[in-house]
Amino acid sequence: MSTSTRQITLRRRPMGWVTLKDFEIRETILKVPNSDQVLIRAIYMSLDPYMRGRMDATKTYAQNFQIGEPLKARVIGEVVHSEHANFNAGDLVHGMVDWADMSVAQGADLHHVDPNPVPLPYYLGALGMPGMTAWIGMEMGAPEPGETVFVSAASGGVGQIAGQIAKLRGCRAVGCAGSDDKAAFLLDELGFDAAFNYKASTPVLEALHTAAPDGIDMYFDNVGGTTLEAALDHANNFARFIQCGMISQYNLSREETMGIRNLTHINRKRIRMEGFIVGDHWDRFEEFMSEMGAWLSSGQIRYRIDITDGLENAPKAFISMLKGGNFGKQVVQIGPAP
Repeated sequence: MSTSTRQITLRRRPMGWVTLKDFEIRETILKVPNSDQVLIRAIYMSLDPYMRGRMDATKTYAQNFQIGEPLKARVIGEVVHSEHANFNAGDLVHGMVDWADMSVAQGADLHHVDPNPVPLPYYLGALGMPGMTAWIGMEMGAPEPGETVFVSAASGGVGQIAGQIAKLRGCRAVGCAGSDDKAAFLLDELGFDAAFNYKASTPVLEALHTAAPDGIDMYFDNVGGTTLEAALDHANNFARFIQCGMISQYNLSREETMGIRNLTHINRKRIRMEGFIVGDHWDRFEEFMSEMGAWLSSGQIRYRIDITDGLENAPKAFISMLKGGNFGKQVVQIGPAP
């Protein structure tokens, strides 16, 4: 058995901002799956900021994308043909495969998906890597009832979960996002206590003073840059800074990247700043799924997905996401859901 498919490959490594010229779409023939392999038809594909680092040649915590080869992403798909004992045609699965209509994957790298409890894209968001990233990061920050938690990129795939967990912990949740509509979503839909548009004319530090007049006790950082500087200025003594991501810096050269000018606050205020990679905590995935699943089922946590239609539009959606153009977790629908 063989089948044709479209694939999106890395044409060249970006120099600064990613452009459409860095991608190439091609037609290819997939060979018959070997023993223990599975042929998958993609339905939904996740686009995430960490992928930008994988496009560079510099070694990072995830394997670099290779020029001329398909990019990789987390995908929800349907099994078309299986040579693995645990999967049958028609099964819905989740795994890391090609940016493509069809992919061949090792069965050991796939997981079954139950389509009943939540919408399928949630397995790429609230019940997937972004949700677990927020869950682990908030546990590391250990917010106490009554404390103020500030979340940047709070309407994104990770941020919207982090802020709602802060509320579940009895905290005051403050978020920033890139538009007035996104800030309103944080307040009206997700229950944040305060939110602001960081692109507005008001400096971030001034907006933080208004949104969190008593300072911040924990910062869940998704953007870095000037927002991180403002959070350091406004942090209370013994604040915890959880460094999840720095999307504002991902497309800048070392020379263009701003230095954080107020790191002296770390010792003056006795701030704990800690970075993490969610992949170091996969042994807790079932625990995460149980708690997050219960929160979603009860309505204690809500989630927004931003869906782009068509594999061919994935590069454009990826670039838009890096520039803050998405509203919610960015997902591409490649094929019809069963």
